Amino acid sequence: MKGLVYNGPRDVAVLDVADPKIERATDVLVRITRTNICGSDLHMYEGRTDMQPGRVLGHENLGQVVEVGAAVDRIKVGDWVCLPFNISCGHCRNCEKGLTAFCLTLNPGAVGAAYGFAGMGPYNGGQAEYLRVPYGDFNCLRLPPDAEAKQNDYVMVADIFPTGWHATRLAGLEPGESIVIYGAGPVGLMAAYAAMIQGASHVMVVDRCPDRLKLAASIGAVPIDDSKGSPVDQVLALTNGSGADRGAECVGYQCCDPQGHEHSNLTMNNLVRSVRFAGGIGVVGVFIPKDPGAPDPLAKEGEIVFDNGLFWFKGQRIGTGQCNVKAYNRQLRDLIHMGRAKPSFIVSHVLPLAKAPDAYEHFDKRDFGWTKVVLDPALSP
Repeated sequence: MKGLVYNGPRDVAVLDVADPKIERATDVLVRITRTNICGSDLHMYEGRTDMQPGRVLGHENLGQVVEVGAAVDRIKVGDWVCLPFNISCGHCRNCEKGLTAFCLTLNPGAVGAAYGFAGMGPYNGGQAEYLRVPYGDFNCLRLPPDAEAKQNDYVMVADIFPTGWHATRLAGLEPGESIVIYGAGPVGLMAAYAAMIQGASHVMVVDRCPDRLKLAASIGAVPIDDSKGSPVDQVLALTNGSGADRGAECVGYQCCDPQGHEHSNLTMNNLVRSVRFAGGIGVVGVFIPKDPGAPDPLAKEGEIVFDNGLFWFKGQRIGTGQCNVKAYNRQLRDLIHMGRAKPSFIVSHVLPLAKAPDAYEHFDKRDFGWTKVVLDPALSP
């Protein structure tokens, strides 16, 4: 089959790779019909992780079941399914508590597994024609009859829609409250969208890319361009000086100032200043324990200079970590099915798999208009 292979920093190619097969009786094989390029794929693409060359990328996947193992009871051949980016066993201590992002079984020597991701197990990703899904009964989210027609919506349930929702839950958002979201990439836009659905009274989104800010405005959020002035000052001006009730970090460790200089602590400290006393902050942007490619020695060790004094003084709280997708994916699927959510509003391009290397280059450069790329392996180049 064809798959998008990581060769090294900023070097990916669509190559012939081995077809996946049923390896355990609990496996399911899926023909991939939609697979997204995620912002977190760029950490690997840019060489900022220890991703091994030769691996197939892609953790936002949707498709149709073509084969099931002998022990699979619930999922059937022909089912349309969306696959959480977390691969989880369903029976370990963490999975039984709903903490499927922190499965103790599927990544020996570590915690948490995912498709095509550095440090999260040996599993190939779904930017390919087919994908093996371990523990298929547990990991496959079966989709309604409108699945084929709404693929560009349902595929967002694999990662970014639940992750954006998770940011608001980590922050403790309640109906009628205000929230400021740092980052208007796909996850930040999904956090803003989730906040709107949940009844936030005032949603502010900080970024500097005009196409992304325009999308934020399209769903009723207030766009804040940090290249035009301090985002903290702009948030305070919009909240009568008190700050937002809640905040969300949707950028991660490679955050930059408007001049393009990387400061891994920038969004975290801006959030402390932007959120009111006793407010809450949710952090879903990726931060990692080691970052050898970082521009300063502290960041290389996965550490930041954090304004802990102000954070403590303001009595704020922070929730962090990867999203447990299965905690939200059924509910978000049903919002899409009933017409209450349409997360595909962020999609800018639907491209054949063969165009993936070019798409990675455009998305990595934040080229205008490249807000979210969906790949369809069945499309002709």
